[in-house]
Amino acid sequence: MSEITSTNNDFFKSKVLGHPSGLFVLFFTEMWERFSFYGMRVLLINFLTMAAIGTNPGWEWTSENAGALFGTYAGLLYLTPIAGGIIADKFTGYRWAVVIGALIMTLGHASMALESEFSMYFGLGLLVIGTGFFKPNMTSIISEMYKDLPEKKDGAYTIFYMGVNAGAFFGMMLCGYLAEKVGWSWGFGLAGIFMLLGSLQFWLAKPLFGTIGDVPKRDKVVEAISPDGQIDVTQPKAEVKPEDKRNPFTMLDKVLIVITSIIGLLYLIDDPASKIGNIHLLPQEFLVSKEVLPGALVITIIGLVLFLFLVISRIVRYTKVVRDRMIAVIVFAFFTVFFWLSFEQGATSLVLFARDFTDRTLMGNQAVVFNIINTLLTIIPLALVSWVLFLLFKQTAKKIATSNIVLALSFLGVWGIVVWMLNNDYNSKAYELKYQAIKTAQIDKKTKKQAVDENGDLVFDFNAVTETTVLKPTDVVVDQTVTISSKDALKVNDKVVLHNEIGNFVYLTKDLETKIRNDYKNATKDSKIIKAEVVQLKENQVEVTVSWFSILNSFFIIAFASMFSKWWDSKYNPSAAVKYGLGLIIMGLGFAILAYGARVIPSGAEAGAVRVSMIWLILAYLFHTWGELCLSPVGLSYVSKLVPSRMIAFMFGMWYLAIAIGNKLAGSLGGMIEGITKEYDMSTFFLIFTIVPIVAGLIVVALNPMLKKLMHGVR
Repeated sequence: MSEITSTNNDFFKSKVLGHPSGLFVLFFTEMWERFSFYGMRVLLINFLTMAAIGTNPGWEWTSENAGALFGTYAGLLYLTPIAGGIIADKFTGYRWAVVIGALIMTLGHASMALESEFSMYFGLGLLVIGTGFFKPNMTSIISEMYKDLPEKKDGAYTIFYMGVNAGAFFGMMLCGYLAEKVGWSWGFGLAGIFMLLGSLQFWLAKPLFGTIGDVPKRDKVVEAISPDGQIDVTQPKAEVKPEDKRNPFTMLDKVLIVITSIIGLLYLIDDPASKIGNIHLLPQEFLVSKEVLPGALVITIIGLVLFLFLVISRIVRYTKVVRDRMIAVIVFAFFTVFFWLSFEQGATSLVLFARDFTDRTLMGNQAVVFNIINTLLTIIPLALVSWVLFLLFKQTAKKIATSNIVLALSFLGVWGIVVWMLNNDYNSKAYELKYQAIKTAQIDKKTKKQAVDENGDLVFDFNAVTETTVLKPTDVVVDQTVTISSKDALKVNDKVVLHNEIGNFVYLTKDLETKIRNDYKNATKDSKIIKAEVVQLKENQVEVTVSWFSILNSFFIIAFASMFSKWWDSKYNPSAAVKYGLGLIIMGLGFAILAYGARVIPSGAEAGAVRVSMIWLILAYLFHTWGELCLSPVGLSYVSKLVPSRMIAFMFGMWYLAIAIGNKLAGSLGGMIEGITKEYDMSTFFLIFTIVPIVAGLIVVALNPMLKKLMHGVR
């Protein structure tokens, strides 16, 4: 072990769980950042597509427009960190970059909480810029902390990524619950509050870090990569190996980088701008007729071809071994696109599926069981993280007292929201209501005859009679029942009013009824208010929030990560290509489960017309997480192993480009859910994401022998 610097030696005097206390300051800072990021992310598609008139109105966008905006936002999140890392390295230092990024993201969340069109776009832009500063520099600080103790670095990253998953878990749970139960601005606002508290806590802990995170000295070069692929510029210069000899960018290289970057940025902005606002940054027609290929797509393809030429032209300048290894990286990067375009459906189409076609209402014993599970799922992780917080307080009470006070207030806030959430679910009241509906035969689009179910029984649609419905003499009107939850104490035979919100019947208080009537009047739309009558008092009922399903990924990662880690450390550890293939195949199997569960949803079904069991969505998230755990050891860590140090920054840019493309495609393809299910059915939509990753996974496995040769012994 090399001689430990005085700064790092002092840094390691204060320890928590065998690691310096400063690591846990970073743990909580990253936790609050992920809390805010995932808390907002889980709301965006739901908010954009929610009905504009209702108890919790959204913008009522089409899924295509919402997906286009989300895809651009998600794609840019993986491109700005490239610039953020360079700025931190050359000018600001890591610590200032983290603070700047956190403050910009705080302003972004605050802007989104205003819910106006300008504030939403402005807020998303700030989040993209803030992430660029924040994301690449947290792990760089850890790398600098452990530069003299490399053997402890893996353990440090394991602890750090527990903070990532804890933040994602609680962010999606609490921001989602507040947004859906109280109002969207509450969810967006909560994300911003904890981002601000996280940045304050980090900045006030400066005495604990000393000079760690300051602007790096210029006698250091890129030599190492953290497990998540962040560039570590803290390692001293080493003897340059032949394969690491300088390969400077030519003028043509620089020109191609500028051209392809401009094309990519223009396309990312043009896609949502043209769909939402009919604003075109790229020509609608270029080289070929727009009926054959839209101009924007033609230009984007040209940009990708130019970028591929750039990559190939640089690769051929290296020795054979290096060249082969870089080709292997390109193969992995290509198939990374297929993983992310499928995985990120969790933030797009699966949100809509959970909201519109999943039965999220639990009553009686089912509600009791869910409440118990949800309580354990929430309290146990929060208690464990609070215990870590207590250990940090014990070690740093005097040195960073103000930072600890901010952190304590943050956790008091989280505990308060959790107690309120659980109390709200435990004390909900349920009532069975009777309302009138028009009974019509459901027509099968394929046979043009009345549809039948699996038992051969005829299928009917029941459309609620609203106060503006004009009944025809031929209409068959029948009584239907629905169970709703309400905080109001209702009695049998009470007359109440309901509102149909994307297939959900919502009880209206007097104030809400007045508001919604005025909204319909101002919008000159037919009212969807329904008259109903209480017929029975029911046992307690719980409506699972749409955002609750998204927490399953973080939970399953925490639950299964150690099992997969033991697998990778065993003699049965598969090769990189097999891991990659398994990840893609298991991901596809998750969508196969959804395709099977959604088979009862007919073509063109309206939201809420048919709802399937939530078990299908839970199982899908389980398989998606297993796929992620298979694929995650391969990605960025293999870039650092296979690529020479002089080429690392460029290849990481290419890798992040692949992830950005995958995220953009995820938004675009996820936005097609309405069109595909209208023309075909929901199962067909999910089969797309079954077939594509499975075929891609099988191809990767088939390429295993070739990839092994290209990697020249690297495992």
